[in-house]
Amino acid sequence: MTSKFFAATASGLAALAMASGAFAQAAAPAAAAAAPPVTHGPPIAGVCVFSSQRAVGASLVGKAVDARLKTIISQVNAELTAERTQLDADAKALDAKRATLDQSALEQQASALQVRANAWQRKGQLRQREVEATEQKQLARVYQELDPAIRQAYQAKTCSILIERESVLLGNPAMDITDAVVAGVDARIKTLTFDRERLDQGAQGAQALQPTKQ
Repeated sequence: MTSKFFAATASGLAALAMASGAFAQAAAPAAAAAAPPVTHGPPIAGVCVFSSQRAVGASLVGKAVDARLKTIISQVNAELTAERTQLDADAKALDAKRATLDQSALEQQASALQVRANAWQRKGQLRQREVEATEQKQLARVYQELDPAIRQAYQAKTCSILIERESVLLGNPAMDITDAVVAGVDARIKTLTFDRERLDQGAQGAQALQPTKQ
């Protein structure tokens, strides 16, 4: 009865498992394939390079945020899976007693089940948006924590310009300040505390502020 619905929305759980994709990419950039050694020219005075992705992935605060996001995703998946399991069981129970119900009772119970299934689907979509909002907010916080360390390393290296490493194909490692930035931020902060963003609370608050019709 609801098998098509569950098959269509099962991908929602998989999507949540990948919801921290952007952060995971920043926190753990894929290792480059082994390449032959390159002989670099001398470092260019005043030109520095920095990898934001590597800094996020290597810093203690970046690792802590990534671990916390994974925990939040596991909690959300557990919540949705438990509700889906109950819906599956109720759908099977209704199918089993189909022959004993008159048409009106069957349609009424099937309609009530579909309402619950639709609500579950909406909750899954809401949870996915919440996880994505949480990821974006916390990644922004990590970058904010990196900023003072970037400036400190920039000045210590007497840089005149700072280039994002991901936009450079090759470069002399002596111009890279990423390790210095990681060391600086690790000395200042090691973790961030946060919970999942609650997007539905904002919507409820907005409704509460609506004027009452006279």
